[in-house]
Amino acid sequence: MLSMNEIKLGKVLKWDGDPYVVIKTEHSKKARAGAVLRVKMKNVFTGSVIENTFQGADKAEEADLERGKKAQYLYKDDQAAHFMDQESFEQFGLDLDQIEQQLNYLSEGENVLYMSYEGKPVALDLPPKVDLRVTEAPEGVKGDSAQGRVMKLATVESGYEPQVPLFIKEGDLIRINTETGEYVERVKE
Repeated sequence: MLSMNEIKLGKVLKWDGDPYVVIKTEHSKKARAGAVLRVKMKNVFTGSVIENTFQGADKAEEADLERGKKAQYLYKDDQAAHFMDQESFEQFGLDLDQIEQQLNYLSEGENVLYMSYEGKPVALDLPPKVDLRVTEAPEGVKGDSAQGRVMKLATVESGYEPQVPLFIKEGDLIRINTETGEYVERVKE
């Protein structure tokens, strides 16, 4: 069991029988009142976010979530994205409605890390930033920046279309933030 002081960002708690990742914490103490910890947690299965408050001697159970397992992204169909575990070579699927946003940053055949709960694959464990090659980028029109339009849509190898600066062209390698989906920088090769 984790005490209030041990509950930190990234910890995975077992709450109502499901694993929840702690995505935000706010610790406060007012005058004579006891310390309070406000926590936002994201359900690993459904992606739903809940808030909870811990006080004084409250404790939470840490979930038995295994991270860092390697898999290869194979393909997606109408219901799921399919992967193959790199150690056991077993194939598994993750529901599209759960990981559809994360698929914007993956290309078929790419290796990825995933998390499993009680031996069952439950979610992808993407890094905060990924590098993707630009496959389509319209030419920036000279003078567009005078109107305040300094970004354009480009298509990357996964099919995702982020907003990028006008100087980005087809074939460039760019870094994208996987949490916001925004362009970060052009990667020098």
